[in-house]
Amino acid sequence: MNLTRRKFSILAGASTLAGFNVAHAQADKIILGQSAAFTGPAAQLGIQFHQGAKVYFDQVNAQGGIGKRLIEIRNLDDGYEPERCAENTRKLIADDVFALFGYIGTPTSIAALPLATKDKVPFFAPFTGAMALRDPFNKYAFHVRASYNDETGLIVKQLTSLGLKKIAVFYQNDAYGKAGLDGVTLALAAQNLKPVALATVERNTVNVAGAVKTLVAAGPDAVVQIGAYKACAAFIREARKAGYGGTFYNVSFVGTQALADELGKDGAGVVVSQVMPSPYNTARLIAREFVDAAKAAGNAQVNFSSMEGYVAAKVFVDGLKRGGAAKVSRESLIAGLEGMGSQSLGGFSVSFSATDHVASSFVELSMLTGDGRVRT
Repeated sequence: MNLTRRKFSILAGASTLAGFNVAHAQADKIILGQSAAFTGPAAQLGIQFHQGAKVYFDQVNAQGGIGKRLIEIRNLDDGYEPERCAENTRKLIADDVFALFGYIGTPTSIAALPLATKDKVPFFAPFTGAMALRDPFNKYAFHVRASYNDETGLIVKQLTSLGLKKIAVFYQNDAYGKAGLDGVTLALAAQNLKPVALATVERNTVNVAGAVKTLVAAGPDAVVQIGAYKACAAFIREARKAGYGGTFYNVSFVGTQALADELGKDGAGVVVSQVMPSPYNTARLIAREFVDAAKAAGNAQVNFSSMEGYVAAKVFVDGLKRGGAAKVSRESLIAGLEGMGSQSLGGFSVSFSATDHVASSFVELSMLTGDGRVRT
């Protein structure tokens, strides 16, 4: 292609200006990339986590940011589908975001993590407890929540201590469901037990009729559910209509408040394991802090999912500060997080080191009430 001298000068000037704008934007902001479900049957998980994180980041920004740089989350909707998540991740990395933050789900995070690792982009606080994202150790992956093995271990311990040993598993037919199933199977095997029946649901669907038929026929004492709120709610309703009188246990990813909202009075007695302190019980300072911040923001709901976003943002900012606010880089963030050691965030313990990027193993059980509330 032939270029006149004038055209070349214009193009060169435009390139220089574009480079200046990019550098200037990066000097002014710390831009995080988040691919999550913001539409579809898992949308509340992405919406609530994002809201909670933004509450904390907005507080930090109101105080001048980090080294006078404001924190911004650039979020893209993946509908909880791995292919869309991978596409979003490539776009965010190409846009040179500082880090990837708050991805929602196991199959999506599994699609994204290799891309982040390849380009040495920190992958922080995915909303998943899957062991596949934790083992083997990855320098660029940092987990704020406990694992699904931690959650299912507590669920199985609770059930068997009550003398309930006939345990069935209803799980999403993908990497998330299988991660939860593995946790249940592992915990049962430690007591020389096995699931009495298994049944699946496809991701982003509520086609549960076959699963209900299979599991109700097995007559389990309890059904452990590894799914998102719409499918799990549909299963509970249909199982009860079919005459099932046992109990239902869910892991935290279900989206506790979203599940309660879906079920209404049908939620009474449904148990959900939690990896965050209860935002409904202000005995812990972190819960009081979050509730006050959410109320002050005026545009964030108070629930477990938004609380997790808030806590993730708080840990992230702590890592940035420890790495040196004056000269923020991906490497300084990693160094800051790894140098954190053991800390208490208002009664919620977190710990990172150079060899351990899983901050917490905290798990407790909660129960839905018939009026849409959550009791811990």
